[in-house]
Amino acid sequence: MSKWLPLTIGWRFFRAKQSNSFIGFISFASTAGIALGVGVLILLLSTMNGFEKELQQRLLGVASHGELVGVNEPIADWKVIADSAQHLTQITGVAPFIRLQGLVQKPGGFQGLVVSGIDINHEADVSTINQYMSAAAWQSLQGNQNNIVLGRSLLDKLQLKVGDTVAMFTPDANNSQLTSAKSHRFVVSGVYNVGGEIESTQAFVPIEYLAEVLGLGTGVSGVRIQVANVLNAASVTRDLGFAQEQYLYINDWTRSQGHVYQDIQLVRLVMYLVLALVIAVACFNIVSTLVMAVRDKASEIAILMTMGISRGAIMTIFMLQGALNGIMGCTIGGILGVIFAYNLSAIAQGLEQLFGFQLLASDIYFIDFLPSELHSQDVVVVIIMGLVMSLLATIYPAWKATKIAPATALAGR
Repeated sequence: MSKWLPLTIGWRFFRAKQSNSFIGFISFASTAGIALGVGVLILLLSTMNGFEKELQQRLLGVASHGELVGVNEPIADWKVIADSAQHLTQITGVAPFIRLQGLVQKPGGFQGLVVSGIDINHEADVSTINQYMSAAAWQSLQGNQNNIVLGRSLLDKLQLKVGDTVAMFTPDANNSQLTSAKSHRFVVSGVYNVGGEIESTQAFVPIEYLAEVLGLGTGVSGVRIQVANVLNAASVTRDLGFAQEQYLYINDWTRSQGHVYQDIQLVRLVMYLVLALVIAVACFNIVSTLVMAVRDKASEIAILMTMGISRGAIMTIFMLQGALNGIMGCTIGGILGVIFAYNLSAIAQGLEQLFGFQLLASDIYFIDFLPSELHSQDVVVVIIMGLVMSLLATIYPAWKATKIAPATALAGR
């Protein structure tokens, strides 16, 4: 017997119309289910990759990878820390900052605000905030002027525009009464638009002006660092902090923004499991299809056995039928998943314009669009998983086909 004979017969059985149309429908349903599960899983993983990429490039591009903040007193010479950071190869940038927290009045109440005094000569080494504001707004953050750059969402809440004056109230450190406050007035010199909560809570002013207002001289509140791999920020920041003689608070992005990263990973894991189960259920439909196909082809199986075909070849015939369903489903789902993943942002934007709604609000999420980042390894893993599941689903019904007694099957024909 030719070694290709089982494959040839399996292919003919797959192409032939079943005498029972219900078998064909179940076969179609299993193929469609596998295609749907594979396609949606590829699309989901691409979306989660997109969120993770935007988190690292956008949110963590603006927020600190790591911070060293003086305890009870400012850092007198931040360049000492910068020199120490040069011995850690994973640190790619260091910049000083002065931080002031207070309240600004808005219609109907007050809004908490964190004002960061930055040095634009070094800030670009640790942050991409300059990419989210105009060149004029960025240049206004140098010198000794009371300029302030606000987030777009905060500017709208305060009902201000560029050129207006905003008052910020901070606790009076020289007065023990909690009701006493100091007022600082700033001129809005620009707006940045990065999206998310940071727009409502973070503002930027020249570091020289804030140092003069707070009487820090050449001192700073702390030092921000940027690392090559954000996932190593905690350990790198800790190593740098432990190398200093001054007592310092050691902070990193996992404390302030870590929940966002954990949420992305949790959603990725949960949805991966859910859609993997969807693929598994679709593959189990192959079991139903093959069981009914075996019963429908019982007489043909008996004839083949009487002609000398082995039971292993019979098993190969029906395993091929089920595997072809899995191959078709994975191929169709993989192609559709890749196409939709590449065009997800444009599709989501088109749906928003067509139906007049917004999927992601910029004042809630750190982005206002649906991102997508397709990784080839995700496509390969999902397709292999679908193929393996579909192949495993064929084993039992194919094995049952080998247990058919030729005499009994032919007698009942």
